[in-house]
Amino acid sequence: MTRASPIVSFLRASGPNLLVELVVNFAAPWAVYNYYAPKLGEVGALMASSAPPILWSLITFIRSRRIDAISAMVIAGIVLSLLAYIGANDAKLLQLREKMVTGLIGLAFIGSAAIGKPLIYWLARAGVERQSAEALADFEGRKDIPLFRRTMSILTLVWGFGLLADAGLGVLLVKILSISDYLLVGPLLGYGVTGVLILWTLLFTRHQQRVGRARRAAAMAAATPPATDISTENG
Repeated sequence: MTRASPIVSFLRASGPNLLVELVVNFAAPWAVYNYYAPKLGEVGALMASSAPPILWSLITFIRSRRIDAISAMVIAGIVLSLLAYIGANDAKLLQLREKMVTGLIGLAFIGSAAIGKPLIYWLARAGVERQSAEALADFEGRKDIPLFRRTMSILTLVWGFGLLADAGLGVLLVKILSISDYLLVGPLLGYGVTGVLILWTLLFTRHQQRVGRARRAAAMAAATPPATDISTENG
């Protein structure tokens, strides 16, 4: 039986509940904004609309009851989102500041790959650690394999540039759409970019698995001495 790659296992184990995610990050913010806009104004309503996703992030973190790479990313996102509201008095600017969070995370991914500490490795490790000690030992046993290190770096770079693209497109949409429309379209952009990145990750890791198996097979074949022809020796 072929063992799933750590990245594939991580994605399967940590995949979000799609229905809950859609309600928390898509329907709820839009409904809250449109309900409070006449009462609180654009800025106040936009701040209120951020409550559902921020609260859900906090609940997710509390339920995990541990500090690891994934939890750290959640906390960082919450802190950056809250900082975006300090001194905010323009709704459009507030939306741009929120999108800057995505851009900063993208830059963090790229920077981590540049210094040889790819964030994807630590995020994947956190997911594998939640499975079992055996899975974690197997995962860490691969960290010195050149192909594995290269895979982690490529994945981290692609996710980093993907998040930067998401941020750039988000800034463009903030400028051309109304706040209410953006609350509908913005999450779709985020889910779309994330979906493409996840699909690419699955396809790429499976390709890298095939490459790894082919290299191991070639190495074993090269290390196996050729069979000796007994009849020739006796002749």
